[in-house]
Amino acid sequence: MATEVKRDVGKSEQIVCFKIGKEEYGVDILLVQEILKLPDVTKLPKAASYVLGVMNLRGKVIPVVDLSIKFGINTGSPSRGIVVSIEGKQVGLAIDSVSHVVRINSTEIEPPPPVVRGISGKYIIGIAKIESGFVVILDLSSLFSSDEISAL
Repeated sequence: MATEVKRDVGKSEQIVCFKIGKEEYGVDILLVQEILKLPDVTKLPKAASYVLGVMNLRGKVIPVVDLSIKFGINTGSPSRGIVVSIEGKQVGLAIDSVSHVVRINSTEIEPPPPVVRGISGKYIIGIAKIESGFVVILDLSSLFSSDEISAL
């Protein structure tokens, strides 16, 4: 079950927005370390289907996860990457494109509707309405189990 996130009333957050297919997702800017064109990825044998492999980021080996496969909405070949910190580990998230950074007041982030609070809802902090539509804000700490994080 998704953890209820306590938000300070009136506090604003910066969210890095990106697209997977036609849908817009976002993560807290404080978790994003780098945005880049997806470099060559070295495939790993017997890796989970959503693990594209590893990339070299200035001499450091970083695992790369295709979020479209993880979410079951495979859109083809991602071209961009976001390097994020998940439980102290650097992970590359393969996405289609980065759209923009928005500042959202924490009170404008709605909890996920009851219909998505099951398996898919565990990855979601909330949904924010912005000028261009909705942004599904992801909970990166819930995106992977502890075992998956250790394996990455």
